[in-house]
Amino acid sequence: MIQRTLPFLAPAAALLLSGCLSTAGKIVTAPVRVAGSAVDAVTTSQSEADEKRGRQMRKQEEKLGKMQRQYEKHLRECDRGDREACNKARDDYAQMQYLMPGAVPQRR
Repeated sequence: MIQRTLPFLAPAAALLLSGCLSTAGKIVTAPVRVAGSAVDAVTTSQSEADEKRGRQMRKQEEKLGKMQRQYEKHLRECDRGDREACNKARDDYAQMQYLMPGAVPQRR
């Protein structure tokens, strides 16, 4: 009697155990997937680093442009005889020189 039911039980058992095998496979590979995603989260690709550097450069250029306009305004006021504006123009120029690329070594 067991021999007659064995052919019917084998496919049923295979279907029932397939879920267990799939789950076991996921459990075994989980540490590798977690470690891989952790490495991706910690490391910075070259393109990401380039994008970050580009953003920093654009911000610096915007700041320099704003300072240039302020410097020119103070310089015009200085030409009209405003001594305080002359001092401000001098300070503006010094700050612009400090922010110019190559004036201070860039941190990486």
